[in-house]
Amino acid sequence: MKPIFVFSGQGAQAVGMGQDLCEASPAAAAIFAEADKVLGWKVSELCFHGPEEKLTESIFCQPAIYTMSCAALAAYREKHPEVKPLACAGLSLGEYGALYAGGAFSFADGLKLVAERAELMDKACKESEGAMASVLGGDADIIREVCAECDIDIANYNSPGQIVISGAADKVANAIAMLKERGLRKVIPLKVAGAYHSRMMAKSGKALKAVLNNSTINLPEIPVYHNFSAKPSNSQDELLANLERQVAGSVRWVECVTAMAELGADTMIEFGPGNVLTGLLKRTIPEIKGININNVDGLN
Repeated sequence: MKPIFVFSGQGAQAVGMGQDLCEASPAAAAIFAEADKVLGWKVSELCFHGPEEKLTESIFCQPAIYTMSCAALAAYREKHPEVKPLACAGLSLGEYGALYAGGAFSFADGLKLVAERAELMDKACKESEGAMASVLGGDADIIREVCAECDIDIANYNSPGQIVISGAADKVANAIAMLKERGLRKVIPLKVAGAYHSRMMAKSGKALKAVLNNSTINLPEIPVYHNFSAKPSNSQDELLANLERQVAGSVRWVECVTAMAELGADTMIEFGPGNVLTGLLKRTIPEIKGININNVDGLN
């Protein structure tokens, strides 16, 4: 097996996530115990028992998903220490799980970064009314043209045929209407707190820069493909810049997956709740096998 490791993003959360892994794996349990200590609140309790409304809030959701994803990785490494990835990547928030897996920072240092990132993004969401929508099966050039006309941004290039748009709520509504007028009927408004990966998050990205500059982050030992650049960083400064720009920049997930596949990968292993990334893989490079480590069954 020649795997790549990928990590789930925000939106994949579900009450109960990680509980069976924690009960079955001492390594996973240790991750949750450390997270509870670092954060000063019971992220384990929130992941295992909810409530769902609290788990959905960015300020809690991001640390929770990062913790659960790293616990899944710990459980997998405990059972399969011989498996080494060719490269790592993560969708938005998941990039921090990828950097942890690649050796860029300790679990605790990554968790502190994620918690601060979540606070900054939550603040931006509350300062303005943003919205996002998923466009399925549309021509990318038409979508980009409409975004420019409506003064909004493309947040995600998730797979061939799936693009997410983001911006001020009224402008996104205009874009949805315009896309439908141009024949793109499958445009789905998303239930989100704000306009992630758009210019409305630029202030958060700049604030995060100061946090990043005061953190201990090294170049990872395993290549990590960044959302913003769709390639690994060659220096620590480049890595920090990628993390800053990622907050308001487009997630170039298709390019990341394609570039990692070109390394000779034959398997994608997704760590974290849900199966979003392996689902996108089927529409991007279907010949690569997808495996989900979101419960104990995936460890076999």
